[in-house]
Amino acid sequence: MIKPLLGLSLTALIFSSCTKDHDPQPTSKSITIENVLDSKPLVESGTFKGTGTPPVILPGQSVSFSFSAAKNQRLTFATMYGWSNDLFFAPENPGIRLYGDDGTPMTGDVSAQIKLWDNGTRVNAVPGMALAHPGTAEATPKNIKEVNGTDDYGNAFLPASQLMNVSLAYDGNSMFTITIKNQSGGTANETPFSPGVWAISYVAGGNLLLPEPVYSAGKATTDALTRIAEAGDNTPLGTWLASQTGIFTPLSPILVVVYSGTENPFFKTGENDRGQGLKDLAQKGNADILAAALQGKPGIKNVYVLKEPTSTVLLPMIGGNAGGKVSQALTLAPGDRIALATMYGFSNDWFFATSGNDIDGSATGDVSGSVALYDNGTALDQFPGAGITQFNLAGTPLSESKAIAPVPNPNAFTTLPAIGSIIKVTLQ
Repeated sequence: MIKPLLGLSLTALIFSSCTKDHDPQPTSKSITIENVLDSKPLVESGTFKGTGTPPVILPGQSVSFSFSAAKNQRLTFATMYGWSNDLFFAPENPGIRLYGDDGTPMTGDVSAQIKLWDNGTRVNAVPGMALAHPGTAEATPKNIKEVNGTDDYGNAFLPASQLMNVSLAYDGNSMFTITIKNQSGGTANETPFSPGVWAISYVAGGNLLLPEPVYSAGKATTDALTRIAEAGDNTPLGTWLASQTGIFTPLSPILVVVYSGTENPFFKTGENDRGQGLKDLAQKGNADILAAALQGKPGIKNVYVLKEPTSTVLLPMIGGNAGGKVSQALTLAPGDRIALATMYGFSNDWFFATSGNDIDGSATGDVSGSVALYDNGTALDQFPGAGITQFNLAGTPLSESKAIAPVPNPNAFTTLPAIGSIIKVTLQ
């Protein structure tokens, strides 16, 4: 009887040993999330012109264009005093104020904010139809200077507000229409206005990213502005402003969830927000509430909120400098999946999140293809980075109730870069 028992014991030991040798073992990995957006300082820019040939704005004529803006953003523009050598109209920097301190939109006549400026590149002759263009170059170019009553050569000029009428209309949902009217007809300073340019800077941390995109009083002009001031050619400056216009957004602290299962644990497209904290992440960038709600739920193994050490949020690339980055060590068992979410900071309620079956824990390398951009459906959308009710631009979101859905691209406001050009996720 001893031998059979011994044989059985050895068989069990061998089987047990083999089983242990083949038990799947947890692996240690690190997840890294980066804001790789090559950001731009202007949220919007454009050009305007008259409807005739040439496309100048004659006395009695007007031109209008529309734009979006958030609180503390300003509108600037420039157009040539056509019957001059190198004078141009522009708002005093940083531009036309668009909201009051309480967030009320400015409307009506804002002409008092417009000034007449000398570009400093041409000797000013007597203004008028008979003036020869381009005239005599200044022996030594001067800095840009306001023309206040008379220029450096004794030529008289009425205040800009008597030659140009500028009015604002509020169209709702952060949208304005500006109308520029030439009212110089019959005055001593009658003149056409040239085709012009306009721009609006992003605001970050309460500051305009590019507060003087068109000109800087007391400083030398640029070649592009000189083309407007001397010849009414808005193409070079319009092209440069367009090169500075695009997307700027921080990413909020990153929610990372390790779970076992087949479905994302905190959202699904086609469903409304579950009221567990995703709304706070999507509208305000606060991931802590959702993180707390997920802790201890079935299948949830670990929950992290990753904050950039110096700024909390992940800033984009600015001026060629690297954007924000966070990393987290993970312990992953076979079958584990990784879900993440972060707010598109300059939006009303857009958020980046892993899509489909999230990230397979066995994956390695760049897994950014698993990320998509979603609309949480809990706040009325506005132009990203130019909305008066966007939380990160000192606003209060306006509630709505829609199902969570991917953000179209292009969307109703702008065209976004590819997701992988905004957020990069690496698993190593």
